[in-house]
Amino acid sequence: MTRSANSATTATTAAATTSASLVMTQLRDYIRVEQAIEYLERHYRRQPQLPDVARAVGLSEYHFQRLFRRWAGVSPKRFLQYLTVEHAKAALRGGQSVLHAAFDAGLSGPGRLHDHFVTLEAVTPGEYRGGGESVTIGYGIHPSPFGYCFVGATERGICRMEFLEERDAGEALEALAAVWPAARLRRDQGRTREVVARVFEGGPTNREGPVTLSIQGTNFQIQVWRALLEVPAGTLTSYQALARAIGSEGSERAVGRAVGANPVAFLIPCHRAIRKTGVLGHYRWGTARKKAMLGWEAARHPLPAAS
Repeated sequence: MTRSANSATTATTAAATTSASLVMTQLRDYIRVEQAIEYLERHYRRQPQLPDVARAVGLSEYHFQRLFRRWAGVSPKRFLQYLTVEHAKAALRGGQSVLHAAFDAGLSGPGRLHDHFVTLEAVTPGEYRGGGESVTIGYGIHPSPFGYCFVGATERGICRMEFLEERDAGEALEALAAVWPAARLRRDQGRTREVVARVFEGGPTNREGPVTLSIQGTNFQIQVWRALLEVPAGTLTSYQALARAIGSEGSERAVGRAVGANPVAFLIPCHRAIRKTGVLGHYRWGTARKKAMLGWEAARHPLPAAS
């Protein structure tokens, strides 16, 4: 191997190590923030102050404040405001006309994060009928800003993404196999690591083009998932609004089931769907994680002030 080739290999290895180190740092930050959110939920009525929360997660006030600002872009006190039910209600009321505009006119705001890079591409009828026959799915487990995630990807795109805290990797693999019973499943950390980097490290996404999803679902589920992709980051929607967006008013319960069946966490943003009363509701990957995602997005893309 030539000296230049050696240098290139060393540079590539160093870049990969740096990227992995960054993701691990984000993961550790998220775990601390999730612990803080859970503490605030348990002691909300006491309105805990910064020293209380910092002590609960084992950090000094100074380091906790810095970590929180680095992770969320706002102070813990400000972030907490985004996590309250009252904020959820205000966001729903204040953002409703914005969501209708997005649904009706296909508008895209600057706060869309990854969503406007995402193309939803259902499998072909033959693949669906054959349970994934002739399809090879590479899968892997990686740290992310919101905890460890399980990722499955075909040659056509991401077919599975879920967080593992409430289930182990074996169960996630079984769930993938149940949906794609005839597919060939193989561990492919290299391939799925690239997927995770594109999803959670926004820069490469812009240069490399759309993130494609290759998923199975009924026509109704696909409609609901497409509607979810139109909900801008930093805003919320209700099951009722989603039903209206797909021209199926009165089907809120069916919409809720379709939202709950979402096979690709975060990219199809089911975490932005709440009840019309403003209550955040259940999230299959944990309520604390849902609140963390909403707060993270809201802190970066606040709603415009009411006129």
